[in-house]
Amino acid sequence: MKNDKLRMVKLWLLPLLLFFVSCSAIPVAPVDKDLGNPAQAVQEMGTMIAKARMDHINLLSPRWFSKAERAFAAAKKGLESGDALSMIQQKVSESQASLQQARDISVKTNSVLSDVIKRRLMARDAGAANLGEDYTRVERNFLKLTEAVEKDDIGYARRNSKAVGESYRSLEIRAIKKETIGEVRKLMAAAEKNDLRDIAPESYLHAVTLMKDTDDFISKNPYEKETMKKKADDALFAARRLNTIAAQSVKIKEMPTEKIALWMESLLYKTTSQLSARDMRDQTFSVQLDNILGSIQSLQDDHTFMINKAKSQEAQLDTLYKRIAFLEKRSKEELADKARLSSEKRFNELFNKVQGMFTRSEADVYKQKNQLVIRLKAIQFPVGQDIIMPENYGLLSKVQLAIRTFGQPQVVIEGHTDSTGSEVINEYLSQQRADSVRKYLVANQTLPLDHIAAVGYGSEKPLASNATAEGRAINRRIDVVIRPKVK
Repeated sequence: MKNDKLRMVKLWLLPLLLFFVSCSAIPVAPVDKDLGNPAQAVQEMGTMIAKARMDHINLLSPRWFSKAERAFAAAKKGLESGDALSMIQQKVSESQASLQQARDISVKTNSVLSDVIKRRLMARDAGAANLGEDYTRVERNFLKLTEAVEKDDIGYARRNSKAVGESYRSLEIRAIKKETIGEVRKLMAAAEKNDLRDIAPESYLHAVTLMKDTDDFISKNPYEKETMKKKADDALFAARRLNTIAAQSVKIKEMPTEKIALWMESLLYKTTSQLSARDMRDQTFSVQLDNILGSIQSLQDDHTFMINKAKSQEAQLDTLYKRIAFLEKRSKEELADKARLSSEKRFNELFNKVQGMFTRSEADVYKQKNQLVIRLKAIQFPVGQDIIMPENYGLLSKVQLAIRTFGQPQVVIEGHTDSTGSEVINEYLSQQRADSVRKYLVANQTLPLDHIAAVGYGSEKPLASNATAEGRAINRRIDVVIRPKVK
């Protein structure tokens, strides 16, 4: 009976002992000073908690940070309920002590788990947090590591840190791939769903090969961004081309054989006609193509010859101007006046010449001080795009002739939009369209690259009210500003 009573006493004492042990685990700062303004003390504690969360203390020492938060919540609730100042002060002190303990342990955690912490930050920077449950699962494993450090189970933390670090590395690469080739994967998934593998097998295989090659490259070289972008762009081009080839294949499949031949012939003949080349429709397609390529090469050679001739003539003119100035021996003022008058006269002559190159529906040509402005009214772009369509080539050929009329001037291509849409998108689109015209002129050897600039003004410089459709149409334009070379 006596032993039973002793056993009962032990059973009552055991939970009491455990309670005191658990309480002793929280290092509470002694309440040895007046709390002062309790609302201010609680507010400052809230700021400390928020700062600790920004420093990731909640992840590096989750248990102690949680204790600090609970004590802070109790102090805040006590303040709102009008509890005794001593109780509020006690909870604030507990929160401060627990938060300091969390910071101390965080230093240790950073030392023990430095590699996996670095991997985690790199994964988050790559956008891994957007990968949903997969990322959440790895985060839970990371918290197990930090909790192990808190419990001083360094062995567990070190044994498992490599696996968690590799998981973060895998998430990082997945996030990079999603950002880099996500659109390619969507296009190829749609291609698979639409049976493009069977419709255009060669194009499908090419696109798949480029996508896999890019995927493998990212896995091995996730930080070589420039090469990654180049490979991703090539893969995206191949995926888009696959869809085009497949659509054309379906169209051709439904056509009779003769219709296919006539369709191909019409494409070749249309090109031949534009080049003013000999009609060779009585020859094979291969011969017709050679005819086109030969005509293009001839035009390019002639184009190059004319450019070189113009440069030579310009050099001769420069020499003559210098010779005239030397022989006349006039004052700098007289020469400046003569040059100015000559330049103005020449400019007016060239202005009249250029003005006659365009119809009223194609462009407005006018003088702006010592500049000539060609306002292209007829140039058209696909909605929301910057691609120069073939129907614009004739108009741009006239622009080339107008520019060459002035020798080697400085040219600025200005892109303008109406006010429809956001300012940022309008400015971006106008810049892209101006860049497209600039690239076209440079590609056709109109002027050297450093002689042509492109600027997008968005809707900043309207010519008419954007309140009407007519006004908006006027405001959507490309201006070519020609600044003649000062002699």
